[in-house]
Amino acid sequence: MTEINSMTAGLRKRLEESEALLAETGCYDGIATLECRDMDPLKFETIHMKLRAGCVSAREIARRISASPGVREVGEMVAAIYTPEGDAVAISNGIMVHVHTMSRFIKWMIKNDYEHDPGINPGDIFANNDAFIGTVQVPDVMDVVPIFHEDELVGWAGAVCHELEAGGITPGGDVALAQERFGEGLFICAEKIGLNDKIRRDYVIRCERNLRMPIYWILDEQAKVAACFSMRDRVLELIEEVGVDFYKKISKEFIEEGRRTQLARVRQLTVPGTYRSNTFYGHVTKGKPGFQPLGDPDWLYSIPLKMDITLDGKIVVDFEGAQPWGYHSMNCTPAGMDGGMFVTLTQHMNFEGLVNDGAWLATQLKLPKGTWTNPDSEFCATATSWALLLPAYGAFQRMLSRGFLARGFLEEVFVGQVNSPMIEMGGISQYGKPFGIAHFECAAAGSGALAIKDGLDTAYVGWNPESDMGNIEIWELDMPMVYLGRSILPNSGGAGKYRGGNAFMSTWVINKSPEVRIVTSEHSSRVFDNAGMCGGYPAPTCQKHRVVRNSNIYQRAEQREPLAHSTGLDQNDLEQFYQGNQQIIEGPHITAPMKEGDIFTHSYNGGGGYGDPLERDPVLVLDDIIQGHSSQIHGERVHGVRFKGSMDDETLEIDFPQTQKTRKGLRLERLQEAVPVMEWFESEKNKVKQGDFVPEVLKMYRAAMDLSEEFAQEFRAFWQLENGFTYPEKEQEDISNE
Repeated sequence: MTEINSMTAGLRKRLEESEALLAETGCYDGIATLECRDMDPLKFETIHMKLRAGCVSAREIARRISASPGVREVGEMVAAIYTPEGDAVAISNGIMVHVHTMSRFIKWMIKNDYEHDPGINPGDIFANNDAFIGTVQVPDVMDVVPIFHEDELVGWAGAVCHELEAGGITPGGDVALAQERFGEGLFICAEKIGLNDKIRRDYVIRCERNLRMPIYWILDEQAKVAACFSMRDRVLELIEEVGVDFYKKISKEFIEEGRRTQLARVRQLTVPGTYRSNTFYGHVTKGKPGFQPLGDPDWLYSIPLKMDITLDGKIVVDFEGAQPWGYHSMNCTPAGMDGGMFVTLTQHMNFEGLVNDGAWLATQLKLPKGTWTNPDSEFCATATSWALLLPAYGAFQRMLSRGFLARGFLEEVFVGQVNSPMIEMGGISQYGKPFGIAHFECAAAGSGALAIKDGLDTAYVGWNPESDMGNIEIWELDMPMVYLGRSILPNSGGAGKYRGGNAFMSTWVINKSPEVRIVTSEHSSRVFDNAGMCGGYPAPTCQKHRVVRNSNIYQRAEQREPLAHSTGLDQNDLEQFYQGNQQIIEGPHITAPMKEGDIFTHSYNGGGGYGDPLERDPVLVLDDIIQGHSSQIHGERVHGVRFKGSMDDETLEIDFPQTQKTRKGLRLERLQEAVPVMEWFESEKNKVKQGDFVPEVLKMYRAAMDLSEEFAQEFRAFWQLENGFTYPEKEQEDISNE
C-alpha cells in the first residue's frame, strides 16, 4: 500500500464537496459571482487564451513526435488542462469528443482512492482506454499527468490519441468483430504507467507483446506524455505570473462561465420546448466468414431521441426506448455518450474554442440502464461504439437545427453528422512483418447540407471537426496496398434544394503481401442513417465493395495498357479492364484474406440533403454533372431538370421551358399519389397490430417494449393498441446463426 500523499490528501472529499455545491446552488463549485471576470474582463480572457494556447501548442508538439499517420496526418488527438477534481478548464482543437471522457477518467481515479493506492505524486503518468472508466472505445488511449505546485495538486494535464491497432480479435483499432470485451484487445484500466516523468519499461514490454504494430502505440505514448509535460509547464509558468490562489480561483470561474455561456447560447439560438427524432442502424453479416456466434448476424436498432430545451437554456436529451445492448462491438457507455454530445456542441454552439466542462454541466443525458447507451454489463464490447453514436447524434444535430430554424437562424442549420465506414486490415505487411491498422482516410467523407448551401464534399466527419484523409503516400508506407486512385463518388450526397456533400471511393491493389484481411465497420448496411431535413433526401446507404481476386493488373501494367482507377459511373470499369474473379459484397466487408494482385474498392458516405430537390437551381444541377458530382440521369429523375445537347461533345445545357413543365408535372403527381393521413394510419395500424414486419423489425420493437415500459406505453397509445399489447416470443422468426 502507498501512503496518502500529503500533497493530495482529501482529494475525494474535495470532489464530493464540489459536486454537492453544484447540486445545492446550480453553479459549478457553488460559484455565484464571476469575481475575476468582473474585476478585470481583459485579464480574464487573456489568461484563458494562454491556457488554451498551451493546449493547442502541446497538441502540435505531440503530432510532430508521433509517427502514426492517424495522429500526424489526420489529427486524431486532443490535449486539455483540468482542475484537481478533474473538470476540464481548457482544451485544444482536435477530437473534441474527449472534453469530458478524460474528466471521467480522472474522477474515477479520485473516487477509487488512487491518492491512497497507487498514490498520486509528482512525475506520475496514468493511462486508460477502458470505456467503462472514461473513454469512448479501446483505441482511444488517454494519458494524464498531475500538476503540482510546491506541495499542492493544482490540476491535471491530459492527452488522447486514437490508436491504429489495439490487438483485438481482428486487426486494427475499432475491432468490428468483437462480441464481448475479451476480444477487443489491450486494455489499460486507469493504470500508473510511469514514475518520475518516465514511462515504465514493463508497460512498454506489455504493449510490444500484445499489439501487431506496437510502434505507433508506444510512440503515441511518448507524444502524449510530451504534450502533458508541455501543458504542465505552461500552467506552472502562469501560476508564477498570477499566483497560485488566483490561478485556482480563476480556473474554476472559467468552468462556471462556460456553463452560463452554454445556457445563454441555447436561449439565443433555439426555441424552448420538446423536440423528437428517430433514426436507425442496421447490420447485415449473415453468412460472412469470421462472424461470431453470440449475437444475431442481421439486426436493426431503432434510436429514438427526445430533446427538451428548458426556459433557462438547459438541453436534456432522453434515449428512452433505445434497444438493449447486444453481443456486438457497437455498444456505448455514458462516457462515450458524453463524447458524442461534446463533439456536437463544439461544432454547433461552442465553435469559438472556449468550450470546457461548463458546457457539459449545462446539458443532461438520460441514458436508460441496460440499453446500448448504458449497458448493465461491463463485459459487453464497445470497440465500434461510433457506429451507433454517429446516427444518434446526427439526429441530435438535426433537432438542434430545427431549433435554429424556428428561431430564424437559417445560416446555422446543418443537416450534420455522417456515419462513414472505417477500414481495418491486417496480415503480412510489404516488409514481411505482421501488421494491423485502422485506415483513417474515412475522416473526410461528405457532410450534410446546410440550409443556405451544399454540404462539403469529402471534407467532413462528425467525430473530427478538422477532417483530413491524409496523404496517399503516407498510408502506403504502412499498408501493403498501392492506390489505384481516389475519386469523388457521384450521387453519394442526399438530394435536396441543397445537396449533401459527396463522399469518395478508394481503389487499391494488394502489394507484396501473401495475406491481407480486410474488415469494414461502422456502416449501416441497408438503413438510411444520414437523413435529410425539410424535404431533403437521405444519403444513399447500401454500400457495395467490388473485389477482383487473381486479377491481371500486373500483366496489363507490364504491357502498358490502361488501368481502371475506380468502378466508373455508367459501367463497371473493373469488369471492363481486369480479368479475374469479380465479386460484389454488400455492406460490411468480412471475407477470406486477399493477396498480392487482388483489387479492392471501398466507398464512404455522403451527407443528407436540405429542402425539396425540385427547388434546386438547375444551374447547380448542370454544374454537378459537369464536375462529376452527379449523373445526368440523377438530375433528370430526382431534380426534374431537362437537358439539350450531350456531355460527350461538351454541348450539354439546360432546357429551361421543359424543366419548368416537368417540375410542374412532378408536383401534380405527388398530389395525385398522396394519401390522407388517417387512411395511411389505419393501414399501417393493422400491420403494426399483426406484427407484419420483417424479423429484424419485429425483434427491434419487441426488445424496446420489453426493456422500457415508458416506450411500450407510448407505442401502444400512438398506434391505438389495447393496454398490455406486446409481441409474443413465438411470433418472432428465428434470425440467429442457426
